[in-house]
Amino acid sequence: MLQRVLEDVAKYQRVAFDTEAASFHRYVDRVYLIQLSTDHSTTLVDPLAIEDLSPIGTILEDRAIEIVFHDADYDLRVLDRDYGFRATNIFDTRVAAQLVGEPAVGLNSLLEKHFDVRLDKRFQRADWSARPLTAGMIAYAADDTRYLLRLRDLLDEQLRRMDRRHWLAEECGRLEHVRWSAGRPDDDEGFMRLKGARALNPRSRAVLQRLHAWRDTLAADLDRAPFRILSNQALVAIAKSRPGNLASLGAVDGVGRATLQRHSEKILAAIAEGLGVPHDQLPVVQRTRRPPPDPAYDARLERLKEARNAAAQRVGLAPGLLCPNGTLQTIARLAPTAPADLGEVPELRAWQRETLGDEMLVSAARDLPDD
Repeated sequence: MLQRVLEDVAKYQRVAFDTEAASFHRYVDRVYLIQLSTDHSTTLVDPLAIEDLSPIGTILEDRAIEIVFHDADYDLRVLDRDYGFRATNIFDTRVAAQLVGEPAVGLNSLLEKHFDVRLDKRFQRADWSARPLTAGMIAYAADDTRYLLRLRDLLDEQLRRMDRRHWLAEECGRLEHVRWSAGRPDDDEGFMRLKGARALNPRSRAVLQRLHAWRDTLAADLDRAPFRILSNQALVAIAKSRPGNLASLGAVDGVGRATLQRHSEKILAAIAEGLGVPHDQLPVVQRTRRPPPDPAYDARLERLKEARNAAAQRVGLAPGLLCPNGTLQTIARLAPTAPADLGEVPELRAWQRETLGDEMLVSAARDLPDD
């Protein structure tokens, strides 16, 4: 089967590619389905049923074959993590849609606008780890790539007409270097990233830390997404109220009867652990020290924003897409005096410099002379 797919792709020299995962359901996400569409056919590949997926890697890494994704970043990361596959010669239709100034760049929006095709949103958070897949899930997965080559051609024509094809080439060239980042977001300090955690008092933060650790351990054991055990909002609410018995725990928003029946003992134990943490070991909020006021920097940044916003309006792009504020801040700190100085800003793309103008960036960042 995969060999036939490889032969079909080689014949057309391009393939639309997508993956389905199950992060909404599983503790450790992985690739549970791979979709490939050529100009001739669409194929769904089940990684749970096929031991050797190396032909997929061959397709992705062949520079003679264009790989068409929509929003490639996460797909590239999980393919690298799970199989060591790395794509080359990428065309990302989401990025292309951004660069031509599409107001909505989600695949659903683009397919509906240009082809009057509506994807079934019911399956966006389906459990792709389940087997067998339903007929609806199979149809949805196939449609994710079935129209992607047509969309690619439409956007490519617009890019060429606007003389922006090289913009996309630069962005997609960067995607070739996307890799999986080691480590889980639910690490020892993950509890501090929950909404509302930093507003808790130190004792409640200690309780939250223990609750978060309990939930994460259980989620790993069950291979279940942590929020499916107990929501982040409920964790923070428990930590804030610190209930000491079953009745008060049940009164916390987000703690239902099933949670009480299954986990009340462990939850109350985690609360007690947090209440017992010595005062000198309570988690503290690490606050970034603000730099001293720098009126010259502030003025440079404002001039850069004005220049960026004017250029964005001229070319019909969102200001943050043309040049994010973080990049402008780097330029303002650098205070370049010549176009060559901008080479020290690695996140600044060549197409952004072309659109904004080196001289405009320099003049906007340079300290203005006194009147």
